[in-house]
Amino acid sequence: MIPRRSLLAASGAAFLSWDAVIRAAHAQTPPGVIVMAKQIDDIITLDPAESFEYTGGEICGNVYQKLTTTPNSNPSRIEGDLAESWTASDDARTFTFRLKPAQKFASGKEVTAEDVAYSLQRVVALNKSPAFIINQFGFTKDNMAQTIRATDPRTVVLTTAEPTATSFLLYCLSAAVGSIVEKATVSARAQGDDWGNAWLKGNSAGSGPYRLVSWRASEAVTMEANPNAAQAPSTRRIIMRHVADPSAQLLGLQRGDYDIARNLASDQIRTISTDNRYSVVSQRKASLLYVAMNQKNPILAKPQVRQAIKMAIDYEGIQRNIVPSNYAVHQAFLPEGLPGALTEKPFKLDVAGAKHLLAEAGHADGFECAFDFFSGAPVGDIAQALQANLAAIGIRPRMLPGEMRSVITKTRARQHDLALLRWGSDYFDPHSNAEAFSMNPDNGDDARNKTLAWRSAWAIPELTARTLAAVKETDTEKRVALYEAIQRDHQQQSPFAVMLQELEVAVTRNSLKGLNIGVLSDRTQYAPLAKG
Repeated sequence: MIPRRSLLAASGAAFLSWDAVIRAAHAQTPPGVIVMAKQIDDIITLDPAESFEYTGGEICGNVYQKLTTTPNSNPSRIEGDLAESWTASDDARTFTFRLKPAQKFASGKEVTAEDVAYSLQRVVALNKSPAFIINQFGFTKDNMAQTIRATDPRTVVLTTAEPTATSFLLYCLSAAVGSIVEKATVSARAQGDDWGNAWLKGNSAGSGPYRLVSWRASEAVTMEANPNAAQAPSTRRIIMRHVADPSAQLLGLQRGDYDIARNLASDQIRTISTDNRYSVVSQRKASLLYVAMNQKNPILAKPQVRQAIKMAIDYEGIQRNIVPSNYAVHQAFLPEGLPGALTEKPFKLDVAGAKHLLAEAGHADGFECAFDFFSGAPVGDIAQALQANLAAIGIRPRMLPGEMRSVITKTRARQHDLALLRWGSDYFDPHSNAEAFSMNPDNGDDARNKTLAWRSAWAIPELTARTLAAVKETDTEKRVALYEAIQRDHQQQSPFAVMLQELEVAVTRNSLKGLNIGVLSDRTQYAPLAKG
């Protein structure tokens, strides 16, 4: 056993090995260190210009700041994060941001407007998966020097291609992709024209409450308090361990190996909630579980087949029997809680109706197709239930379980048939999900904006135009009505079977206080976490 005084002495770059921490953790997690068990095999990168997964977004949200943010207590309200104030020009195209003074990176250097401009420009230049959130305002590699500018050390000016609602721009800048990195640190580690991407995949250069110490894929993430953070975090070190099995998470929590278990199953949550040694923290997330049907598969491209799959799913049975504490049935692409979200449920289990549609499509005997899904609980259990649902109407899925990042990578390359996936909103505006699910301006393999509709090769020029019109509508009531109509058509036409909305539940030891789960993944906050 490692003496605790050795653990307490470790700080900055001189930190203990992961194995040493774990040996100590088997007795009790050390003072000043919080260990959480979580399924983290979805992490592909921790560069905020590229990270587009749940856990990566959560980590970036604690390592970086953005110009703006939204509080969990009222996620529709926009607040300044690094920005002290902002103004919009009369033509709604020029937006000027004034930075708060004395905001510092982990290196100790002050955050400047040049860092902000560099961070947003690198998003545009790299054009990774989440870049469309920023690109949609007309920023390109050719014009970014003129449209994203630092005019003095504390002033940043953004010029959009078209008139833009101020709130919409501010919501987009609050997304994880809007994270501000330290220009000097990142640019010094650039390789060729990668803007420091290779280095930033596993390192950090932010001004948030924590800094990244290490990340080992499907194993662990370690973060330490940023000594220069504007508001010092309550705990100096956060360790996130990949524990795929909920039973192992529960056992580790009970043994004292972990302070927080993030992925317990419904029956485990129900049992432990009666034990006064633990606390249950929950939050309805702007997060959906859905089945994607790749339109490159000629059978799945038939409208009757898409509808048959939606009618074959036992939504209520899956929610009730597998995830009663973790998910609620939801069938629209806007999660409940976002403006304009539909709570209607037009689909229910209808085996006879689904079989009739398959026969109408010329597949009375069914067909085979690949089915990719995350193997961990509860998603793996839901996938098995879906396999039985589909088999009941004659569809024979070839089940392809894998780590979450491998499933994500495959769907981003449009190489799936069916895939069971999660999607979380990036900012608290209807367009966050509408753009992903109902826009595909270019269905070519080399398209610039690779939305979810693009990933499933769904060519939708008419729906794309309607979604663009909705985001430009300035009348709030009319805008909500547009999104409601788009969702209804999307439910009936799309290659997506939206099934469930996540209710994230974490269980903590009673000695731990301050867990604040975000409605959005990057809003889950570690800074208030402390042991009593």
